[in-house]
Amino acid sequence: MTLQYLHTMVRVSNIEESLSFYCDKLGLKEIRRTDSEKGRFTLIFLAAPADETSARTGQAPMLELTYNWDPEAYTGGRNFGHLAFRVDDIYATCQRLRDGDVVINRPPRDGRMAFVRSPDGISIELLQNGDALPPREPWASMPNTGTW
Repeated sequence: MTLQYLHTMVRVSNIEESLSFYCDKLGLKEIRRTDSEKGRFTLIFLAAPADETSARTGQAPMLELTYNWDPEAYTGGRNFGHLAFRVDDIYATCQRLRDGDVVINRPPRDGRMAFVRSPDGISIELLQNGDALPPREPWASMPNTGTW
């Protein structure tokens, strides 16, 4: 049996807000977009920069943002679980997100792991590539904010 992981789909309520978060702040790249007049939805596929070339040929997993044209209220982003991304520098990543007005819900006090949320409440785990970085302020003493 062949099994290949393709994508994770999350529903979004505002395309511009979501792309600002996932692309401008988190750093993902838009790979392709499909609008369905008949189905009244837009699908936007994103990939991590390191996976961009492979994703364009279907050889890397992607994040699928689904925007339904008819308004819906989405609740329970936490019960979805979370998306996880490996980063080269957890502190620099969190600072870039913070500078973009993203709340760091679980700061990287341990130099290894942090959590943030998308505009639609999807929990995003950020993991340091390789060994944990030495503890550093302001992160080491920063309390949790909200839930993740």
